[in-house]
Amino acid sequence: MSYLRFDKTLMLNLEESLPREILRTNKSGAYHCTTIVDCNTRKYHGLLVIPVPELDEENHVLLSSLDETVIQHGAEFNLGLHKYQGNNFSPKGHKYIREFDCEKVPVTTYRVGGVLLTKEKVFVHHENRILIRYTLVEAHSATKLRLRPFLAFRSVRQYTHENNEVNKEYQVVENGIKTCMYPGYPELFMQVNKKNEFHFEPDWYRGIEYPKEQERGYDFNEDLYVPGFFEVDIKKGESVVFSAGISDVSTNKLKQIFQHEVNDRTPRDSFYHCLKNSAHQFHNKQGDCHYILAGYPWFKCRARDLFVSLPGLTLAIDEPDEFEHVMETAQKTLRCYMNNIPADCKIYELDDPDVLLWAVWALQQYAKETTREKCRIKYGDLLLEIIDFIRKGKHNNLFLHDNGLLYTHGANKPVTWMNSTIDGHPVIPRTGYVVEVNALWYNALRFVADMLREDENPSLADTLDALAQKTAASFVETFRNEYGYLLDFVDGNMMDWSVRPNMIFTVAFDYSPLDKIQKKQVLDIVTKELLTPKGLRSLSPKSVGYNPNYVGIQRERDSAYHQGTAWPWLMGFYMEAYLKIYKISGISFVERQLIGFEDEMTNHCIGSLPELFDGNPPFKGRGAVSFAMNVAEMLRILKLLSKYNF
Repeated sequence: MSYLRFDKTLMLNLEESLPREILRTNKSGAYHCTTIVDCNTRKYHGLLVIPVPELDEENHVLLSSLDETVIQHGAEFNLGLHKYQGNNFSPKGHKYIREFDCEKVPVTTYRVGGVLLTKEKVFVHHENRILIRYTLVEAHSATKLRLRPFLAFRSVRQYTHENNEVNKEYQVVENGIKTCMYPGYPELFMQVNKKNEFHFEPDWYRGIEYPKEQERGYDFNEDLYVPGFFEVDIKKGESVVFSAGISDVSTNKLKQIFQHEVNDRTPRDSFYHCLKNSAHQFHNKQGDCHYILAGYPWFKCRARDLFVSLPGLTLAIDEPDEFEHVMETAQKTLRCYMNNIPADCKIYELDDPDVLLWAVWALQQYAKETTREKCRIKYGDLLLEIIDFIRKGKHNNLFLHDNGLLYTHGANKPVTWMNSTIDGHPVIPRTGYVVEVNALWYNALRFVADMLREDENPSLADTLDALAQKTAASFVETFRNEYGYLLDFVDGNMMDWSVRPNMIFTVAFDYSPLDKIQKKQVLDIVTKELLTPKGLRSLSPKSVGYNPNYVGIQRERDSAYHQGTAWPWLMGFYMEAYLKIYKISGISFVERQLIGFEDEMTNHCIGSLPELFDGNPPFKGRGAVSFAMNVAEMLRILKLLSKYNF
């Protein structure tokens, strides 16, 4: 039985099937995302969603969906599904689904009377093209397949409605048509691998609703334009391939292209392989720039997310070359930032104070997975430039004080990963000495000092070691309280006593200012107050302001974002810290913790992990359907466990 398989009973129950989503990407920014019953429930959903850099920096939904109709003896059976006003679903094509399987590619099997039809979807890598293969497995009489495209031609953040500006013209191309609804957009080519008839019957399908947007407090309905439909004969045992892309394709090659893409896929037949496939989906190659997207469907390449997730998405799955490709882009961009030069590649939020330190951490993981010598040769100069940039106070919001600690102003602007705002002000104004920023700083100093010593530069190594020693003493004095855990941030006489997960990094990092007893005390309180089956809570239930449910309108969700919700990526560092304290005896505990995440492979976005979870039972997944740091940290822990079990 397939690892990701859903039977008829679940597929027929929309309360169970609609919350489950699928994601496919082309590794160049474009994606396909919908529910497992092919009913779009978000404005971000679509069959072909691509970046259109000529218009803006957003993704755009060109082809929203494709309704299939099976025709026998003049009887029509529509397999499509859309939600309309009043909780009305039409045409209820899900009632024909017999099973859904997603081991290599998404495969939906339909039973319509004597007809058994399968539908498979692949996204062509590094091309803005989605392919759908229909195979008529069983049929007792002549069968036609009708394909009706629903077009949007809009940004993922907007909606389209019936209007008189739409261009309804189309041109015939090989076994299909091309059309473009509005100026500035690329043409959409829709083609079939064999001769067919296109019937031009332009119409608007009005009032289609997206319940996920309604839940989030946004507008949630739109009208979609349907130019007509394709009709093609299909015989028993025959496969028909439909292509939608922004360039034409030789239709006699569509079957070959489809099969090549299928053969190139790693089966999602285990927890590890699901995560590995998901890891590949975050890669985004644009020209000479190679990025890691922070998540789908709405995140771009954010600097902190890139460096936190990069080791897990590449090194943990034995792909150091991919690490180097991404780091080549990141290295150029970091140097541009540190030298105040405009960068060609777009990595956002580079000026956040902890970003440079997370970059050092990522390179530290590269050194551990390859060799320190290789890291020194490839990235040694960059590491020295980062340390020098910080030591000399060149960062506009990171100041090295005489006590060896780094100070940052965060009262009016978010400066760490806890970055939610309301009316432009941080929900959690972490300012002054921030605990993980200084844990990262100490770790960076020790790591770079050790590399310098190996490179026969003992003088600078001794200088950094001396600074690190001062940082360590000040760190313990500043952050550690009489209860044995660490303050979250300290600014003069203002101290944040909230129990938050940011202290766990100090235990997880290879170089820590805490001794073994102090580390265990931190781990114990994190375990007691923050640990859930889905990650670490962002705030203890015992702390003032605990708000574990990420629900409601934007303002309500922003208030809860880091006030008790559980984050899976933090669990990676927690489990690493646990293994550092308990070593081999901690393996069984860590393996049990991973069960809660393997359960998610068949929930939310199947085969991946969502952005965050509610902090209280039943720990419902929320936010972005697939989040890079979460996938990365699960993979990194699996790799770490494999070393312990070796």
